Amino acid sequence: MNYRKLGKTGFNISEISLGTWQVGGRWGEPFDEANAERIINKAIDQGVNFIDTADVYSDGESEAAVAKVVKSRSEEIYIATKCGRQIQPHTSEGYTPEKLISYVEASLKNMKLETLDLVQLHCPPTEVYKRPEIFEAFDRLKEQGKIRHLGVSVEMVNEALMAMQYPNVTTVQIIYNMFRLKPSEKFFAAAKENDCGIIVRVPLASGLLTGKMSKSTQFGVDDHRHFNRNGEAFDKGETFSGVDFDLGLEAVEELKQLFPGQEPLAAWALRWVLMFPEVSTVIPGASRPEQVDSNIKASGLPALSEEQMQGVQQVYDKYIKPSVHQLW
Repeated sequence: MNYRKLGKTGFNISEISLGTWQVGGRWGEPFDEANAERIINKAIDQGVNFIDTADVYSDGESEAAVAKVVKSRSEEIYIATKCGRQIQPHTSEGYTPEKLISYVEASLKNMKLETLDLVQLHCPPTEVYKRPEIFEAFDRLKEQGKIRHLGVSVEMVNEALMAMQYPNVTTVQIIYNMFRLKPSEKFFAAAKENDCGIIVRVPLASGLLTGKMSKSTQFGVDDHRHFNRNGEAFDKGETFSGVDFDLGLEAVEELKQLFPGQEPLAAWALRWVLMFPEVSTVIPGASRPEQVDSNIKASGLPALSEEQMQGVQQVYDKYIKPSVHQLW
């Protein structure tokens, strides 16, 4: 495993880490604590020292499972959680310092911790980034020793740029993959200038970039890849990176031609993300321990060639850019 600095936090973290949206079971299935513990332990065994969770993942069960495993290990593991998505309806008016502080305190209680390494606002509405009092609330939490650092998870590049105007924002979590190239245009350079850590989520475009899906692939009714393709429940960019499923399948077939050989497209898609030195870590999820092994293997792959990097850009320009680039 290779390690990179997480911006101004100073944390030295695994370049491939673990996202826990679907830990313990596939999307839409009941939480399986035993499976979650196997996945988390497997990740730590392989050198992962940064785990991302959220208070809304399986109604807090993900947070609790992560903390339980981390406390059972001797290694130093950084836990990042998120807050704010409990607010319904999810509008700027629903965000108050008091409410967010209560969510952080609930996460501390749920995980049986005294301090959280990193707390991230969980994709708040754009208007929230114009409200200094929301960000100042986390300074109080830091002074009280309840959190070490504040970060944000964003949907759009302009939200990332707005967030970095606040000095206490140390990290930005953002969607970045072969089907979502926009962040590297302006945001990456700005993050480097601000010494802001970049946490890349949805690196496999909800599984599209595994290369294992087809037009006949079925998803359960409680799986967001079934019910959120047009943003019915939350930002559609979280599902297949907002790319039309059939169009994405066409693009994947061309991407496969760029990476012939033993390793699956998923590994190369992760390795592609790591080609950008501004990225601190990428956090693919896993619903089985074997998927952790597959994800981590990407860290040891050789660098992509200039021809392969250009090929990814060309596939994006041909299939993806016209319909999604301007959206996020």
